[in-house]
Amino acid sequence: MSIGRLKKIELREFWRHEAVDFTQWLAMDENLYLLSEAISIDIKLIQTEASVGKFNVDILAEEENTGRKIVIENQLETTNHDHLGKIITYASGFDAEIIIWIAKEIRDEHRQAVEWINDHSDNQLNIFAIEIELWQIENSPYAPNFKIVSKPNDWAKAVKQSTIKSELTDRKLMQLEFWTQFKEYALNQNTNLRLRKVYPQHWYDISIGNSKSHITLVIDADNEQIRCEFYIPDAMEVYEYLLTKKDIIENSLNYELEWMELEGKKASRIRTIKEIDVADDENWNESFEWFMKTSQDFQLTFSEELKKMNHKKNITT
Repeated sequence: MSIGRLKKIELREFWRHEAVDFTQWLAMDENLYLLSEAISIDIKLIQTEASVGKFNVDILAEEENTGRKIVIENQLETTNHDHLGKIITYASGFDAEIIIWIAKEIRDEHRQAVEWINDHSDNQLNIFAIEIELWQIENSPYAPNFKIVSKPNDWAKAVKQSTIKSELTDRKLMQLEFWTQFKEYALNQNTNLRLRKVYPQHWYDISIGNSKSHITLVIDADNEQIRCEFYIPDAMEVYEYLLTKKDIIENSLNYELEWMELEGKKASRIRTIKEIDVADDENWNESFEWFMKTSQDFQLTFSEELKKMNHKKNITT
């Protein structure tokens, strides 16, 4: 068996022009998805070359399900002071909470500047410094890699934001620690779940790649149970379609499911429950394992049914 050699490709061999080539490439759904996976934030394109006064930000986007504004600034060269000033200007102009600075190389002084901003800001401002790389094995297609050089400290920012407003209760601290450890556990297991930032709350949302539904994990210490839910905030047609596939879904998942059309609300959910006392941290690993497996099963089954739904809709329209 032969082994190929990995070689690094010069960026401008593939993207000759920063705005015309790289920005337009990055703005494509499949490539924003690669970036989303790298930083665990679900990115949805709003506009390329969006205006801020006399300047244009390369990409203006938002986080799915939260609507938080995201500005992305690209450089096919080494970072410079000019672009550092620009990203702050763009963030201010669009009231963005997430800044993503992508470059061929992040200078040490700019990495330090990004880390300083992250350390001295609350949860409202988060900056990522990322180096873009291109790799190839023998004559294979080029493979992009987003190498994170600096990112926000989720734990520190969540604690800082919460303590600014009010002191964290013991329960909130427990929730924050639980989700932090769950995220670390899932990442160490090489999960394909799109994991997000953690907060001191009893639920944790996981995107499945569309704006009409997502997976919600819930810890309920009072009732000594944890829950995995397929949550549909405001799309009753999605719930009604899935209900017609109830037998197929339940056979595929092999979980006992509750189908809940929430009376008087636009939202609906489909959930399964595990009885376990999460107040006892000795039960956490068992909870992490169940959450990860159940979430992955939900993601696979419901995503597949939604694809069928969209395919059927496209055929009839």
